[in-house]
Amino acid sequence: MNSIVINIGNTNIRFGLFDNDNCDISWIINTKPYRTSDEMQAQFMMMYQNHKIEALNIDKVIVGSVVPQLTYDITRALKKIHGKNPIVVDRNTTSDVEPKSKQMGTDIYANLVAAHHLYPADKKKIIFDFGTALTASCIDEKGETLGVIIAPGIITALNSLIHDTAQLPEIELIKPKSVLGLDTVSCMQSGMVYGYLGMVEGFVDRINEEVNADCFVIATGGVSHVYKPLTQKIHIADRLHTLKGLYYLGKDL
Repeated sequence: MNSIVINIGNTNIRFGLFDNDNCDISWIINTKPYRTSDEMQAQFMMMYQNHKIEALNIDKVIVGSVVPQLTYDITRALKKIHGKNPIVVDRNTTSDVEPKSKQMGTDIYANLVAAHHLYPADKKKIIFDFGTALTASCIDEKGETLGVIIAPGIITALNSLIHDTAQLPEIELIKPKSVLGLDTVSCMQSGMVYGYLGMVEGFVDRINEEVNADCFVIATGGVSHVYKPLTQKIHIADRLHTLKGLYYLGKDL
């Protein structure tokens, strides 16, 4: 069965083509500026052409969103393209995971669902999502949500730093040559990379202490690949983790 899964986020909209449980092709487009349903239909069809995807060969379309004002227009565009109603999943969608909160975002819920399906059944798990916000969510072996942390995202903080200062430039988010820098770019890179790395490692230690376990740690989101090589506290990085959770939420609906 072929499925298209769409994760509508505050910064990006990520698409994934699933052949049964495997995501073979993925791409992202910018969430902003917001577009009309007709504009999005044209853009989506162009991306399908680029990836040689035949819309009529897709059996199921699954959508998860944290941007309510976009959900209707995007699902409308997808219905026109595929000729069927997309399946919209959220925290109220039934799964083996107990969200325990009526305020939980769809992306966080999907992250928990994917972790529960894909990673060691005998371990508690922490999922870091390096998105517009940095979130850390924790789930136990039985699928019960233990709690969530929300902090400003790396790119969000970096943009604020650049826009609110007169002389700090835009930088590439990469590991600097040393922790202590002698030029503005490397100083900023150290602050953003090692500052947030320290936050992530601190969260892992504090969560492990609170839940009395050595949790299995997953990283996802746009800049997760920057942080995974720098610490042994993150066990695996997967940019498609949230998409996989949305897929599991919608696959049997």
